[in-house]
Amino acid sequence: MKPYRVLLFYKYVPIENAEQVTKEHLAYCKELGIKGRILIAPEGINGTLSGTVEQTEQYMQDLLADPRFSDIEFKIDEVEEHTFKKIFVRYKKELVTWRFEDEFNVPKENAAYLEPAEWKEMMQNEDVVILDVRNNYEYDLGHFKNAVKVDVAASRDFPEWLNENEHLFEGKKVLTYCTGGVRCEKFTAYFRKRQNSDDIFHLKGGVVMYGKDEVTRGEDWEGELYVFDERVQVPVNEVNPTVVSECYYCGKAETRYVNCANPECNRQHFCCEECEPKVMRSCSDECREHPRNRYEKELTEELVK
Repeated sequence: MKPYRVLLFYKYVPIENAEQVTKEHLAYCKELGIKGRILIAPEGINGTLSGTVEQTEQYMQDLLADPRFSDIEFKIDEVEEHTFKKIFVRYKKELVTWRFEDEFNVPKENAAYLEPAEWKEMMQNEDVVILDVRNNYEYDLGHFKNAVKVDVAASRDFPEWLNENEHLFEGKKVLTYCTGGVRCEKFTAYFRKRQNSDDIFHLKGGVVMYGKDEVTRGEDWEGELYVFDERVQVPVNEVNPTVVSECYYCGKAETRYVNCANPECNRQHFCCEECEPKVMRSCSDECREHPRNRYEKELTEELVK
């Protein structure tokens, strides 16, 4: 057993006085000593955090003791150290900022899911469309085989993409997925109402649960999974793993994500270790020559350590 854990969790449930609950939860997390990022909204809670085995065990017990979260499901990874530097507990109007115009009730639709084994079986059918409801940089690192890419960099851009591409789903069963379930569950609730269809499902527990399932073991997931902590990416597929991403500079298979060394650009892209020093981890000549380029400064700081 490794000394630390990462917990991934969410729950759509009405939370009264969500702003006050946010303040109280932040104080609780600081006292417990965990680190991570937790969002609280009137529609529920969504979080990823890291801590020791004892800290994470206490957090789970305390959250499950709250009647609002008594059936919350935790995805647990064992790690060697904290995967966050600080603790953030923030209030938001929405857990996922889709900005859909229609009102819809997420918990009312939350039975519209497939267990990992059911998902794996249904993916093979010809009358389905697999829709990745994450952002494009997440898709580029890894995705389900034959999944449709939503080419947007932020959730708020999704409605416009959907309006332009809704024809892709005509006469099809729609399977949606995301990292841990929070985005695809909400999208499924919305899309079922919009389409007035019962043939729209989300992957229960998201890709994280699919990779941990004893039956699926991540089969037919291509590449790796983007995660929002210090790890950046994690493996999923234990059966037939592949690499789908390429180094931005030389084109070889590569899963290593970096940010452009120009802080005014900060573009996230794939870069192999051989190319990084040659290009100063900069996505263009302009960025490489930019006066604020931080690559050499970071190298110096690393050597001092």
